[in-house]
Amino acid sequence: MSAAEQTPGGEDVTWGEVAPEAARRLLVAAVEAFAERGYHATTTRDIAGRAGMSPAALYIHYKTKEELLHRISRIGHDRALEILRAAELRDGAPADRLADAVRSFVRWHAERHTTARVVQYELDALGPEHRAEIVELRRETEATVRRIIEEGVAAGEFDVADPAGTTVAVLSLCIDVARWFNAQGRRTPDEVGAFYADLVLRMVGYRAQK
Repeated sequence: MSAAEQTPGGEDVTWGEVAPEAARRLLVAAVEAFAERGYHATTTRDIAGRAGMSPAALYIHYKTKEELLHRISRIGHDRALEILRAAELRDGAPADRLADAVRSFVRWHAERHTTARVVQYELDALGPEHRAEIVELRRETEATVRRIIEEGVAAGEFDVADPAGTTVAVLSLCIDVARWFNAQGRRTPDEVGAFYADLVLRMVGYRAQK
């Protein structure tokens, strides 16, 4: 985890907006349980136990288990979109911005692979209203990357016949990092991010301007 993603005390800032502290503890416990056992196999008793609280205490902060999943998913998708939009809006050529987007997006999925697995792969467990909200955020995420690719095509930097399909391929590649990344593996999150950024530039047929 990068220093920029931590408080001075070393705490993950992903959940910094969740208050009070008991609600944050429950949310972190839910992330761990969902990632380990899956949403449907996890009970509210499991979550409360991991947080060192009674099952009744959970309902003070979250009405249902699904509400907990929605809060996790919303925060995670907001953060992912924020990362990509920052890359889109930075100065530089489309290739530089696409590489930055992929590098940052992949690094987030590697550093937070436990959280990201829940955020990206438990969508179907959400209720219809919450699912529709998250699907819209995913559309915005896709549109952000597609705009960068389309700008690269228009500038003559990228050779892409199907920007929409290529966008889906790029995002799928990046998101899948959360499924396989191992913190004890041979590559760090930064190294995986750099590797994937290079792969994606090859995918879009990047040609440096002379």
